[in-house]
Amino acid sequence: MDIFAKCFEFTRADDIKASGLYPYFRAIEENEGPVVQIEGRKIVMAGSNNYLGLTAHPKVKEAAIKAVEKYGTGCSGSRYLTGTLDLHIELEARLAKFFGTESVLLFSTGYQTAQGIIPTLVNRGDYLISDKDNHACIVAGYLMAKGATAEIVRYKHNDMNDLERVISKLPESAGKLIVSDGVFSTGGEIVNLPKMNEIAKKYGARLLIDDAHSVGVIGKGGRGTASEFNLESEIDMTMGTFSKTFASLGGFVAGSERVLNYLKHHSPALIFSASPTPASAASALAALEILEQEPERVTRLIQNADRVRQGLKSLGFNVVESRTAIVPVIVGSDELAFMMWRKLYDNGVFVNAFISPGVPPGRQMMRTSYMSAHENEHLDFIVETFKKVGKELGLI
Repeated sequence: MDIFAKCFEFTRADDIKASGLYPYFRAIEENEGPVVQIEGRKIVMAGSNNYLGLTAHPKVKEAAIKAVEKYGTGCSGSRYLTGTLDLHIELEARLAKFFGTESVLLFSTGYQTAQGIIPTLVNRGDYLISDKDNHACIVAGYLMAKGATAEIVRYKHNDMNDLERVISKLPESAGKLIVSDGVFSTGGEIVNLPKMNEIAKKYGARLLIDDAHSVGVIGKGGRGTASEFNLESEIDMTMGTFSKTFASLGGFVAGSERVLNYLKHHSPALIFSASPTPASAASALAALEILEQEPERVTRLIQNADRVRQGLKSLGFNVVESRTAIVPVIVGSDELAFMMWRKLYDNGVFVNAFISPGVPPGRQMMRTSYMSAHENEHLDFIVETFKKVGKELGLI
């Protein structure tokens, strides 16, 4: 059989395009943060992870430009060999200080970070225990570990009773790593970290928390999930990304110096990948400085998300409960998701349509997310547009 056969047989995207409802790969022509230009029209953005609105901040852009002028456009090598800049060392030190950890190690993308950590630490005879709703990067990481004959166990979403049921059956002598999103990327819920930490300690497991959607959103000054629960000294490792709060591209893991030193010398994802570009590192450094100097941005972000969350709930929409920047609206079918996305878009609001199998059947949603840079006029326009479209589709 031709290995390309499945490619020619895949027509679902073509069918949706033909119907005029295709919501993906829309090219942004101008980006001002809360408002973007797509297909020549100004659209209010309600789907970006630019949580603190820093991608267009003058200091962040200036830092990127200066880095290119000094170092060029790329590093032309991995961190292991010729790709380490003083910028990388500085950013790692600044992040370690920010999170209150011994050390930080950079990766080239947030997605790659999980692939760099999990299969490097979880080996033959070890167990990886993962939430069923964890991000795809964690799934990719544990599939790589499974390929190295590690054991993979999953538990019900954010269900600590099920976590304990699962982990209690594992061999006491085996190495164990529990991995979970801090803020879950689809629904925006926060992990029950105090109970998870208690279980990890009880059964001799280590803990890795993915704070991609937590940093800049929850915790003291936006320091993430461990900070939110005053567990900074308890959590073994925290990983994250620069593509959201830090207005750049790249990933990181924060933890003990000895563990990160091991990753530095054993992780194929680090050793065999080109390092973060000068502009990426400089942008993340500048964004970190702004976050430290202006923590009120975090407060504003949550106020903005709450304004929309309460507005949509009051209209009768099925809104997933959370207290983060993510505000999902359940619509219940792929067809309805595509139709609602198109109507919202035509009326001037851009959201993300999540369909199966990305979400379970019946949980198809409009996933909206907010920035500290949104003004009340943007937020109220989003709510009013949802109201109009929701009534047209019979959702409210």
